[in-house]
Amino acid sequence: MAGTTFETRHAQMFPRLEPAEIERLRRFGRAVRAKAGEALATAGVASPGLFVVLDGRVAITRRDAHDERQPIVEHDAGQFIGEIAQLSGRPSLVDVTALTDVEALLIAPDRLRAVLVAEAELGERIMRALILRRVSLIETGAGGPIIVGRAADAEVIRLSGFLARNGHPYQHLDPDAVDCAQVLIQRFDVDESELPIVLCPNGAILRQPSDHQLGRCIGLAGPIDAERLYDVAVVGAGPAGLATAVYAASEGLSVLVLDTRAFGGQAGASARIENYLGFPTGVSGMALMGRAFSQAQKFGAELAIPDEVAALDCEGGADRYRLKLASGESAQARTVVIASGARYRRLEVDNLDRFEGACVHYWASPLEAKLCAGQEVALVGAGNSAGQAAVYLASQVKKVWMVVRGESLAATMSRYLIDRIESTPNIEVVVRTEIVDLEGDSEDGKGGQLSAVRWRGPDGQEEVKAVSHLFLFIGAAPNTAWLTHCHVELDNHGFVRTGTDLAPGHPSLHTSRKGVFAIGDVRAGSVKRVAAAVGEGAQAVAAIHAYLANA
Repeated sequence: MAGTTFETRHAQMFPRLEPAEIERLRRFGRAVRAKAGEALATAGVASPGLFVVLDGRVAITRRDAHDERQPIVEHDAGQFIGEIAQLSGRPSLVDVTALTDVEALLIAPDRLRAVLVAEAELGERIMRALILRRVSLIETGAGGPIIVGRAADAEVIRLSGFLARNGHPYQHLDPDAVDCAQVLIQRFDVDESELPIVLCPNGAILRQPSDHQLGRCIGLAGPIDAERLYDVAVVGAGPAGLATAVYAASEGLSVLVLDTRAFGGQAGASARIENYLGFPTGVSGMALMGRAFSQAQKFGAELAIPDEVAALDCEGGADRYRLKLASGESAQARTVVIASGARYRRLEVDNLDRFEGACVHYWASPLEAKLCAGQEVALVGAGNSAGQAAVYLASQVKKVWMVVRGESLAATMSRYLIDRIESTPNIEVVVRTEIVDLEGDSEDGKGGQLSAVRWRGPDGQEEVKAVSHLFLFIGAAPNTAWLTHCHVELDNHGFVRTGTDLAPGHPSLHTSRKGVFAIGDVRAGSVKRVAAAVGEGAQAVAAIHAYLANA
């Protein structure tokens, strides 16, 4: 495992606590005992919390595709058992078994969060270990669901992307490449038309599941208490929404965050952000947003992902709003923060839907890069997201054709990215050009194989380029359809109006509805930058406190 987190960060992943440190933890937990052979935690089952081993020895194992246990590590006195899932009481990703009679200190999720806040230095060591353990599990796929299906299948790509964007480990078995995939297909009597299937750690088998079904099966999101009244409901888990969650939860407000797919928003899909304050060498969007997600959990925010908000109901009374979810559930809150961002715009080409999912992509992550490694690809867009994607893809593919509708990149892209693109030999920018057609084949009308794109240049001449993957970064439309029932005022483009855009002296970030705030990309007039979104998230919390004080 040389070069992995397990190898390079082993000491930080598995620290041994001093007796004095364990004594400081005792007030947060309770003593438990287990006999040799007894399970302390089971993969797929909600864990009771973090265990600090006081006496005895335990084994941490994972289950492989054959449902056989494979060793990860063993712990003895002074070490603790858990990873980031234990902050929120989500299902365990590993099996924990007592090798001898064991005495341990069990710290429940809410008390573990209290430890991280009350014990700054010790809490930092524990938090770092929990995060690194999750990173290691992601690297190996240990503890997560198993996706069985062909690598180029659009549904496999969707499910893999969903798990990767949510920072959850998984394994993928291609029946054309791995013998045990065929064994699983035969064992569970799966027809080819039912692929992909997903084997959840709890033993459930899903056939072509939706993101929501998969999220529920692995415990990413659980049932929501429809009678609980939260102080704040945040719709959208991008930079703005997560910033609101962190600041609001850290200041004692009860917070519910909902997102239809994954945390991080468009920023989370950025291969590399180099102009974010405090990261001189750059940071990937996933790394930045993953830290924010863990931070929100640390302070006790409840994150329901994936859970799509279908409508905002304003008829629940003057002191509350009800959020109706696509699942049929609902949630209540005294205030609502609209941080739902925007939906990616689609290229206006008649046959686009034939290739979406398998060959047409709206973000450039390692998953997509792996699919098109060594090939020529086309990328449409001229903003910073397009530039970051082009630079990242160029390191993985043979050539990137960057298709730009405008005169140049200068009007829409940061200078550092333009310089990077100009110095990258396998990126070629074609300006005043638009893609007019996609060529390829598809047996069922969807998930087809792209073979070429046709574009029209400034002279009106059309040209065909042989590419197998197309990346679209052509902006986004505001995600505000769910606000229609509540009549939150929007501008002519569908963005939420706030502050003086509504009336002179109207409070900043306040919408036309009292107790409803809008931040980030979904807000009319907002600056479309990660730092600006984070700032608005923090500013919204101050506005919420002021509103609640006078409500």
